[in-house]
Amino acid sequence: MAEEPVVQENENIEELKKALEEEKKKAAEYLADAQRERADYQNLKKRTELERQESINSINAEFIRKLLPVIDDMERAFNMVDPQWQNSNWVEGFRIIQRNLQDILRAHGCTAMECIGQPFDPNLHEAVAYEEGEEGMVISEQRKGYMINNKLIRAPQVSVGKGKSNGD
Repeated sequence: MAEEPVVQENENIEELKKALEEEKKKAAEYLADAQRERADYQNLKKRTELERQESINSINAEFIRKLLPVIDDMERAFNMVDPQWQNSNWVEGFRIIQRNLQDILRAHGCTAMECIGQPFDPNLHEAVAYEEGEEGMVISEQRKGYMINNKLIRAPQVSVGKGKSNGD
């Protein structure tokens, strides 16, 4: 009879070991689930922040795109000012306004493209005319192009060299 409690104790220990193993498995599953959920949440958070930033960038680009014709008009107006008025206070006041607008554009990552003398690239330039000059090169610019953080928001309108005429 003394042996029966020992056998029963061994059976209880085995049952407890099995129960402990099952609980360890459950705990490991719960931990893995929690880690997956945390990773999913972090990915969602990153994706949401990226989408938010892209939306802000898109809105900024659209706003800047709408300002560019005003900047073009100011530049054309300065080119048309009578030489006797070039150094007048009111012209200088408008130049200050123009510089302030350009500073705002730069602060938002917007820069004017330099394209004269560069090879024509239909992905970056809009050809509006062909002129005598080095073939395939941008000869002149009719309208400035702009980029925001190296992304084209308005292509420059350019004249492209068509080569030298036969009379040369």
